[in-house]
Amino acid sequence: MTAIHVIENPTLENKRRVLVLAEDRVGHYPEFREFFVKQFALAANGLSRPGYVQAPSGMVYALVFIGRSGEPFPDGIEVYALPDALEPLNGAEVDADLWALLSWMIAGVGGEWRAEDLDATGRLYQLSMAASA
Repeated sequence: MTAIHVIENPTLENKRRVLVLAEDRVGHYPEFREFFVKQFALAANGLSRPGYVQAPSGMVYALVFIGRSGEPFPDGIEVYALPDALEPLNGAEVDADLWALLSWMIAGVGGEWRAEDLDATGRLYQLSMAASA
């Protein structure tokens, strides 16, 4: 597993939200939906609050789960970085954090989904985050 940590009550004072990733069809792969439901207690919490994680850089990210009429929840996800209100984002750092987040999700889903396959795909596309994996 990667260095992603679920956090319950992050400090949000003087933070801003910056959209860094959106996936509007989590339901294409039900095992990912099940992972999020289990990891963030979505059966009980639903739309009431985002899931929060801390990435290797120390940055906190909010995972906002999206519901759609007629689709099991969650059907989509938006990932927001939560930097200090006036601090710029470091693009390379965010990319590395998102790669760690993807690795964490895939490792958590398991089964046919393997982090090694993600890393191999990243190396194929010559992504710097995968080169060090």
